[in-house]
Amino acid sequence: MGLLRTIAFILLGYVVLSFLSRWLAPKLFGYAARKAEDRLREMYGMPQDRFGEKEQPEGKVTVDKKSNKNGNDSDKVGEYIEFEEID
Repeated sequence: MGLLRTIAFILLGYVVLSFLSRWLAPKLFGYAARKAEDRLREMYGMPQDRFGEKEQPEGKVTVDKKSNKNGNDSDKVGEYIEFEEID
């Protein structure tokens, strides 16, 4: 009788924990993600509106061009290094 009662408690506990984990896990992970996002925003000084993006009316398009401060447009990006395979 004691063995059956123990097995019943174990099965009941498994069912309850599986139900609670399916229900609570998404809420806990969402809460943790929001807190991490808030900490990052606070750490980097970002405003609360979608990482600093300004809200604009729907349909309005703006293009922000960054000027080249150096005024030197060269195609040379870096040094070319040739590698050889070693057998």
